Amino acid sequence: MKIGIIGAGNMGGAIARGIARSGMAAVEAITVSSPNRNGELDAISAEYPLIGTTTVNCKAAAGADMVIVAVKPWLLDEVMREIAPVVDFAKQMIVSIVAGVPLAHLEEFAPEGVKPAVFRLIPNTAIAVGESMTFIAAANATATQIAAVSDIFSQMGKVMVVEERLMGAGTALASCGIAYVMRYVRAATEGGVELGMRADDAKAVMLQTLIGAARLLEATGNNPEVEIDKVTTPGGLTIRGLNAMERNGFTTAVIEGLKASIK
Repeated sequence: MKIGIIGAGNMGGAIARGIARSGMAAVEAITVSSPNRNGELDAISAEYPLIGTTTVNCKAAAGADMVIVAVKPWLLDEVMREIAPVVDFAKQMIVSIVAGVPLAHLEEFAPEGVKPAVFRLIPNTAIAVGESMTFIAAANATATQIAAVSDIFSQMGKVMVVEERLMGAGTALASCGIAYVMRYVRAATEGGVELGMRADDAKAVMLQTLIGAARLLEATGNNPEVEIDKVTTPGGLTIRGLNAMERNGFTTAVIEGLKASIK
């Protein structure tokens, strides 16, 4: 499979590296474009010399089985108009990582009468370490095409194929959500310092606690409340702490933050 990636920033670069590491496509079949021969393209070339790099977007898009567009939202229309003349919308898959752009808008760049296979993806920044939670919505795509996109991005974390109407929820839970988790780690670290720990030690404790909690839920499939019940003995410290958090609006704050993250 030949893959063209338009955009060499954080997302585009992480995707190029992830595909190269996974072996889902031959390294030499990947081409990444960026408007300037800058540090981003040079960094990719230094790490994976066989990945093609170019400052011409059309070179990355032409002949690719999958064209991944990973640019800023305000650049999408310009980039799509630029590559449209070299894209065969009847055969090539268009995969957009651009936030807030609906599938219907991506379809508009195809010639009249052509129903292109278009994908809208929402990964999060953990894609840089192969641990993204990526949501996938598609239009006019075959099951084989959906499987191809899912297989590639599953090499960079977990994927979930959803109806487009759920992309807002996906953004709130995973894309914005990673920042909310970071904020919890920061708050807990500050709390640990107040309790007498060094900041780095408190952060290390919280990171391992988060990893352990996630692995526990994955392994058991339990509702979180089941695991909470295991550590909340009557009159114990944990229930006192949980109740204090709830009195200060913990659950409400999380839910309201997620709701505020949806346009």
